[in-house]
Amino acid sequence: MDSAPTDPGLSPEGQAILDATHRFARDVMRPTGKQLDRMADPADVIAPGSGLWDVHAKYRQLGIHQLATLDEFDPTERALLSALISETLGWGDSGLAISLSVGGFTRFFAPLTGDAELTDRYAGPNSTSIGCWAITEPDHGSDTLSFTEPSFTSPAVKANCIARRDGDDYVIRGTKAAWVSNGTIADVATLFCSIDGDAGFAKGGVCIVPLDLPGVSRGRPLDKMGQRALPQGEIHFDDVRIPARWMVVDPDAYIPTVELVLTLANAHMGTTFVGVAGAAYELALDYARGRVQGGAPIADHPAVRSRLFKMFTKLEAARSLARRVAMMGAAGVQPVRYSIASKTFCTNAAFEVASEALQVFGGNGMAREYPIEKLLRDARASMIEDGCNEMLSIVGGAKL
Repeated sequence: MDSAPTDPGLSPEGQAILDATHRFARDVMRPTGKQLDRMADPADVIAPGSGLWDVHAKYRQLGIHQLATLDEFDPTERALLSALISETLGWGDSGLAISLSVGGFTRFFAPLTGDAELTDRYAGPNSTSIGCWAITEPDHGSDTLSFTEPSFTSPAVKANCIARRDGDDYVIRGTKAAWVSNGTIADVATLFCSIDGDAGFAKGGVCIVPLDLPGVSRGRPLDKMGQRALPQGEIHFDDVRIPARWMVVDPDAYIPTVELVLTLANAHMGTTFVGVAGAAYELALDYARGRVQGGAPIADHPAVRSRLFKMFTKLEAARSLARRVAMMGAAGVQPVRYSIASKTFCTNAAFEVASEALQVFGGNGMAREYPIEKLLRDARASMIEDGCNEMLSIVGGAKL
């Protein structure tokens, strides 16, 4: 894709922003994502001098994280532009796209502390902080999001990370799992944890935890099959003390908060992996036009032509659903079941389109010198992260 995607709902100003995002995705994210994916040791991905840091710095310099919230756009165009930006970043590199997105997670919660210094440090206009969403635990994955299920409120379910009130503070003890995105590089965590640990996950809270506090330590970066550009790893809390005002969500508001965050995160995953599906389709189409077998480009063979059209149809169906869900958010009505539908459908579509694209490449698709096998690995991870698709479907079904 030599040019950015477009939509009739975009103004010239919105299109200019999307064009800049596309250049960043093409010229910065893609080559860096390829480089990071080839590193045998995931510790090298986060080492000083790694291209990962350059991606984050250039993203901040461009102000992409703020572009879709500009007041000059009405809510409808803001929502559309945000979806298109997410799709474009996913087209660039899904692992880096997720790292950039979750890096700004604390910006939503830090102002709720009422702490001006902390807010400026982690959510101010000049902040260079990188955040993480710390919810998954060693013994708990998608069940930390399954707020519709009986296990969520069961005292028999014991969390691995617990905060206890101690006077004017909370003291946090436990571990968040190796799957915390940005867990190895973040300087602040938006921590979803249990309070007192006697009511399953329902008696939870959300707090801001600077990760330079005494008692915080980290595990090694996770060595993964896909999305290797996304640094993930454990965070350990050994009696980490924070002021009570940094606990911004209490148990009374915890379940609605989980539902809201899941709604926003799943909608974002949907648009991001439409970008991955688009990248896989484009690679397959270009390859089929240039690869000659049987005396003609394989794009001229009916079987390949039919395969490409089915990929195109699946991509456009996913794109339409993802953008519809984004536009529902602009209207202020974005029920979680729609976001879950977008996430599960679009990530499945990304994997299926990438798999079909690899088939178009034939044996070459298996070789690392071609980019399609990386897209297949990256897409496969999406069907598990931010809630595995099976568990999300159970939650979505409960909300019908």
